[in-house]
Amino acid sequence: MGIKIIASNKKAYHEYFIDEVYEAGLVLTGTEVKSLRLGKVNLKEAFCRIKDDEVFINNMNISPYEQGNRENHDPTRVRKLLLHREEIAKMTRKVEERGLSLVPTKIYFKDSRVKIEIGVGRGKKLHDKRETLKSKQADRETARAIRDHSR
Repeated sequence: MGIKIIASNKKAYHEYFIDEVYEAGLVLTGTEVKSLRLGKVNLKEAFCRIKDDEVFINNMNISPYEQGNRENHDPTRVRKLLLHREEIAKMTRKVEERGLSLVPTKIYFKDSRVKIEIGVGRGKKLHDKRETLKSKQADRETARAIRDHSR
């Protein structure tokens, strides 16, 4: 079946230098999975925290399922991430020692399971963000010039 991307967090790559990425499973309820199948998720304001050797994602907004009943889920509840103990220990060391952040970059279906990609990143300063935008714009202009020249 492969990988089907539900949503990606472009803001994460704008705000952070992402060094490493980890794939984690999510603990979800049934109505949350149904909403994800419809693509009703927002990662823009989401962030991860490590608490008691467990990783949790906060502020990830999964819209309530329309056909759900009164047992529907809370859209921004804190959700537990499923990672190996060694991965959590590695993340904890990086976050504590170097002051890095855990940022969700992408959420997707891998076969029938929901997975989330977490980036370990360092925050960008304002001048870094401007530089990134300039380089992206320059790349677009070069690609456009090459495309127009070949016509």
